Order: sequence, then C-alpha cells, then structure tokens
Amino acid sequence: MTTKNKQLRLGAFLHPTGHHIAAWRHPNAQANPLDFQHYKQLAQTAERGKFDMIFLADGVAVRDRNNNPEVLSLNGKLVHFEPLTLLSALSAVTENIGLVATASTTYNEPFHIARKFASLDYLSGGRAGWNVVTSGTEAEAKNFNREQHLEHALRYERAKEFVEVVTKLWDSWEDDAFLRDKDSGIYFEADKLHVPNYKGKHFSVRGPLNVARPIQGYPVIVQAGSSEAGQELAAETAEVIFTAQQTLKEAQEFYASVKGRLAKYGRSPDHLKIMPGIFPVIGRTEQEAKEKYEQLQELVHPQVGLGLLAWVYGGKELSGYPLDGPPPEFPEDTNGSKSRLKLVSDLANRENLTLRELYLAIAGARGHRTIWGTPQQIADQLEEWFLNDGADGFNIMPPYLPGGLEEFVDLVIPELQSRGLFRTEYEGQSLRENLGLPRPVNQFATITNSSELAGVSA
Repeated sequence: MTTKNKQLRLGAFLHPTGHHIAAWRHPNAQANPLDFQHYKQLAQTAERGKFDMIFLADGVAVRDRNNNPEVLSLNGKLVHFEPLTLLSALSAVTENIGLVATASTTYNEPFHIARKFASLDYLSGGRAGWNVVTSGTEAEAKNFNREQHLEHALRYERAKEFVEVVTKLWDSWEDDAFLRDKDSGIYFEADKLHVPNYKGKHFSVRGPLNVARPIQGYPVIVQAGSSEAGQELAAETAEVIFTAQQTLKEAQEFYASVKGRLAKYGRSPDHLKIMPGIFPVIGRTEQEAKEKYEQLQELVHPQVGLGLLAWVYGGKELSGYPLDGPPPEFPEDTNGSKSRLKLVSDLANRENLTLRELYLAIAGARGHRTIWGTPQQIADQLEEWFLNDGADGFNIMPPYLPGGLEEFVDLVIPELQSRGLFRTEYEGQSLRENLGLPRPVNQFATITNSSELAGVSA
C-alpha cells in the first residue's frame, strides 16, 4: 500500500534513557538522565529525521510503592529534568521540531501554565505544545498538600475548566495589540486588551496574562487519556491525542470513537491527530530484532517489574505472589488511569499471562504496542494502521537512547519517505503548520469593552 497525499505524523517520546524499564542497564544506553548534551543530541537527531515533535512525559513524584530504599535503588527512572525548563533550553539548539511538555491540571494553576507555555512558544518561534494530564498517582497528591489523589471524574471536570481558563488567558491580548510606537508613546492599543475575569467552580482568575498572545495563537494542545472522560475532553479541547492500543481493531474503534465526537463541538476530524504509542525494536533481520528485545527483557529485575504493575493495581504490594503463577485479580475500578487498567487486564486475560509474563509484557511499552523486525517490517505495520483509520501518526518510543532513536531515523524514516508516507522537508516553521492544524481565532477579538480596563495599568 502506498499513498502520495496522506502524510503521517511522528512524535519522538523521549524517556531519559529509553522507554524500556531496564533501558538504563543497556550497555549502549546513556544512564545519566540529567545530561543536557544527551537531550541536545536526541532533539537534533529527531529533527534530522523530520519528526513533528519531541514529547516529554512528566510526573511530580517519585513512585515508591513500599518505602523500601533498597527496592527503589533498582529503578533507573526516578529522576529527570522538569520538562518545560528542558524544552526552553532545547529551543535554542533546534529550529523546526515541535517541543511538547506534560503539565498537570491537578497540581498547577492556570495562570502558571498559560504563562510558561506562552513563553516557550516565543522562545521556540512557535513550536510549543502542552500535553494536558490530570496526574495518576497518590504519591503526587502527597507532594501538594493532599493525602489522596482527587477522584477521577472530578479531575477531568477540573481539567476541562483549567483548559478553558488557560485559553482565555492566551487570548488576553489580540495579535496586533502591541504598537510599541516610540513617537506617540503608545505601547499597545487599549481596546485590544481583554481581561478574562474568569470565575468558575474550580478557578477564579482575573488576568490578563503578562505575556503577549502566543505565536501560534495557542500552543498545540495534546491529551493522553483514553477513558470515556479522557476521550470527551480530547474531542472538545485537544489537537493531538496520544493513546495506547494493541490491535488494529482496537485502534480503529478508538479512532472512530474520538473522531465521531468532534462534530458536536463544531470541529473537523482533520483538526485532531490521533497518534498511538509504538515501541519499535529494529534489526537487520527479524531474528536480530527479536534477540535485541530479549536482551532488554533479561535486564528487568523482578522487583522493578512488580513495581511497574503495582501502579495498575492502585499501589497494591505484589511481592508475595508467585511470579510464575497467575496475576492477582484486577480491581474493578481505579482512581488512577482507567484506560491503562483495562488495557493491561485485557492483555493478561487474552494471553493467559503469568505475573512475570505480564510485567515483562509491559516493561517496554507500558501497554503501548511493541513491534520488532526489519525497517521494512516496521514500516509495513505503521502503514497498515495509518491507511486503515487506526492512526494519523505515531508517538515513537525508542527502547533505549540514543541508539533506538538513531536506528529509527536512519533506517525506518527513509523507508516511510520512499513510500510517500512521510515528509522529506518541514512544511513550515510552527508546530501547527507542520501538523496541518489551524491557528485559533482570538475568542475576544470582536469584543471591545472599556470596563475591562478598569484598574489595569499600561
């Protein structure tokens, strides 16, 4: 199958040492997650491959399931840069690639987020994106004056209002508000300032934002939830959605579900890009790729594997269960990630996995799809999903870094380009232009209300 018209989108999902839970132990992996030169190399490699964006996940806690330092010491994924700080630095050493950071609506305030992402959009020349998450762990709650994480439905209710406030703050100034006329002494046109004066259930924010309207209008809004509430939030607010499916049928059902919700919000299906996560292991032969995957799997310490599963079980201690016996019964519901609980429990039941097999099954991709093979075989599988309404593109999750990303750029990207599936040059300068997304209209642009200016000093 080939196409000359439809172009897939690609994100590079950069975990510090690689996406596999044992990536830091790989002999060719960078084990230090706080090395800026490492990230500089990764960002420039992804840009050389013409990726749409690099994507940084985030959590605001160390996930310590049992307060045991000896067990914790086995996990190489505990410390990392704060993503907005890192992307600000990377904006100075890249030119075209989008810069997407995760920031929680549960443990931030709208004014902070609006200001930081607007600043990143200016620093990068219009390449910023915000991955909207509600957070998923009790550990995060305890770092922010709470003993328990907010209930799932309440988190999404708050998130919807949070995004509404942020977009109003980004629209505080019209695009051409700032004259900076030295002769007249007028710095901005007064009727092009709009003070949101927002008062809602969760937030009261006066504004205006003390950064001009972002270059892109709004930084690209990304969302990663796949639950019912997550899909609805994405349909209303998101422009890119990162998701996890194991089969083409599941991917097609999710794709149709989310795209089918857009019309009621007055949105076009083309204005939301669905990008499932893919964990690719690449070899000169299929056997070589399989051996490379098995090499990583052999590096997984059982306690680290159980810790990974504990998150799915809501923090339950699993070390007392036999590794080669069946997993304990899954909870019926969770206050964490509902979609991830369903995905992992479905996987365990469908494949009849033991506890050990289950944690190994998610050790690399965390429930996202794992594929291995030659560059041609990898491209075949991406093409199948892309051309059959399973995806608009993919969030690529290299097993270890920097090698896993370099292999994808050097071996798979040329294969996709030769099939006419992926760009050979960037279409524009901004992330929106490269993704084919429209620039939002300022929601206040037709409103002129002098009373908004009361008490606001130029």
